[in-house]
Amino acid sequence: MRRREFITLLGGAATTLPLRVRAQQPTIPVIGFLNSGSFDREVNRARAFHQGLSETGYEEGHNVAIEYRWAEGRNDRLPELANDLVRRQVTVIAAGYNLAADLAAKTATATIPIVFQTGVDPVKAGLVASLNRPGGNLTGVSNLSNAVVPKLLELVHELVPAVKAIALLVNPTNPASKTISSDAQAAAATIGLELHVVHASSDRDLETAFADLQQSRIGAIVISPDAFFISRGDQLAALARPHAVPTVSAFRADAVAGGLLSYGGSVTDQGRQAGVYCGRILKGEKPADLPVVQVMKVEMTVNLKTAKALGIKVPLPLLGRADEVIE
Repeated sequence: MRRREFITLLGGAATTLPLRVRAQQPTIPVIGFLNSGSFDREVNRARAFHQGLSETGYEEGHNVAIEYRWAEGRNDRLPELANDLVRRQVTVIAAGYNLAADLAAKTATATIPIVFQTGVDPVKAGLVASLNRPGGNLTGVSNLSNAVVPKLLELVHELVPAVKAIALLVNPTNPASKTISSDAQAAAATIGLELHVVHASSDRDLETAFADLQQSRIGAIVISPDAFFISRGDQLAALARPHAVPTVSAFRADAVAGGLLSYGGSVTDQGRQAGVYCGRILKGEKPADLPVVQVMKVEMTVNLKTAKALGIKVPLPLLGRADEVIE
């Protein structure tokens, strides 16, 4: 996607500072925007990031420049993308949304400030020393999206109580995959569900996984939080449709694409706060002095169109808890 089109889609002016003009204004700060996903699936988060920047007085194309790097769901690309931003000597790196992007940025530099967006506990992941006093050159925002996987299992059980065998789709290249899998296994055992952990990190893996799941008589699929899966929401919905298998995930975009339900932390709140922190760092504050923000707002979306197509009657109490119902 061209830079001009990108900014227009974000709702900003369709003008940016040409490279020649930037060369004449060496003091303009540059944000390195490192994202593990793709623009078309992360546009709401990116738009919220720009909103947070504007709240601190920064607007792309006027008093700040942004270098975008999208990994398109391929975690193996993140180290080189992060290193490229360091070579370009950006002022601050906005990394997200997953742990792979955060760790790639951290490995690439110990001096450039980094504002991460993550779905894990940043202390346990080794990103910061503590939430209140991060230390080093990192701070950021966590919405603990990985922690909602056990809740997604409970919601599946509430939606289709007759189903006993459920698959958990996990990207093995995600550093948090082992924790996600073990937490899900423990939750499944508590509920009395049979959980099958399925690994996929490529398009071919997804096609093979869904073919195997049909033979395993899986009754529902939980999609773990990962940029690879988010960037392929339409493909996941298309693969699940012929098998009449409901899918649930932590992200609204998946429910919009045709999944049955989504439940997770607000990505817009997370993106906006990351923008605010980048702006504050550009004004001179240090990452070590900015406590990690934990987004507590959780949103649930139910796709009734998908439910009707699958012959699933969504319980009224669950509908009443939904923040959004797609009809």
